[in-house]
Amino acid sequence: MKKKSLLAALLLSALLVPAGAFAAAPETPDVHVDAATEHLTDKAPSETIRVKPEKAEIRQISNVVYEQVPMRGYPNVAMKMDILQPQKRTAPLPAIVFITGGGFVNANKDNGAQLRMHLAEHGYVVASIEYRVAPTARFPEPLEDVKASIRYLKANAQKYHIDPARVGVIGGSAGGYLSAFAGTTSGTTTFDTGDNLDVTSDVRAAVDLYGLSDLTQIGADYDAETQARHRSPGATEALWVNGSPVFGGADGGIPAHPEAAAAANPINYIWRKSAPMLLMHGTADTVVSPSETDLLYQALQNARIPSERYLVENAQHGGVYWVQDKVLDIITNFFDRYLKNDGASLWQ
Repeated sequence: MKKKSLLAALLLSALLVPAGAFAAAPETPDVHVDAATEHLTDKAPSETIRVKPEKAEIRQISNVVYEQVPMRGYPNVAMKMDILQPQKRTAPLPAIVFITGGGFVNANKDNGAQLRMHLAEHGYVVASIEYRVAPTARFPEPLEDVKASIRYLKANAQKYHIDPARVGVIGGSAGGYLSAFAGTTSGTTTFDTGDNLDVTSDVRAAVDLYGLSDLTQIGADYDAETQARHRSPGATEALWVNGSPVFGGADGGIPAHPEAAAAANPINYIWRKSAPMLLMHGTADTVVSPSETDLLYQALQNARIPSERYLVENAQHGGVYWVQDKVLDIITNFFDRYLKNDGASLWQ
């Protein structure tokens, strides 16, 4: 009986609420600019400017877990990405995965901020990823991470407002190497493992900035002493391919295991469905020989894969030259050609 009385009281109180009590507040109230100061007798005037919105507002979504993988000492390590997402849009946007460099031993996804923002402001969803590195991981695990990040974005295309048919990759140094690898192996499932295997890791365009293509010739453009260091067991490319002999890897430098080195070279995976590729290298690079991108470029040309290469005069391995508009525009125009239907901004 008490329950019936309580229910009746609630119904009665609802009927007695005024009709306008639940009316929604106006979404955009009228604005009387500076109403609080208009009475001032000695009011200092403000200057009014007119601004035409020509850029998209960019939202960052940080530390998105795109896979969980084993790494020495840990059975389950989260690999993360940071996503830059243009906010004003009417259609799904093309996406670009940014792969940082780090000498094969680190992968800080905070890098490349100016490049990533430039691409986002030109209508791309840009995901900067971390990946496993030597000596706790070795090839092909980092490439498997790259492939997993591409599949994650495609599998979650609706969530991030992405067109899964228009995905590209870009990276510098070790990231350029991995970007080139994603490009040359596009159309295959050779390094696909883990989650979201119902979608592909194919890309429609790849950009390789001063990356490696043949791990046995990284020092080819340098003096004999530098070349000898690259042949040593302590060279990071040796750890990348061979691992540490203390923890089950193979001893020796890159030349000691030619088959393993060849299997870790993107130049050896070019085929008819490899993605179009842009390669760029600085003429003052003292870390990775400029020959590395030329070797790959010549091989792509011989295989009739759409490709182009630029030498940036006086540019070093990373640094200020790589954030200049002339360089950024070459990169953006390349992606526009292959990832946008008409080359126009998709957020307008």
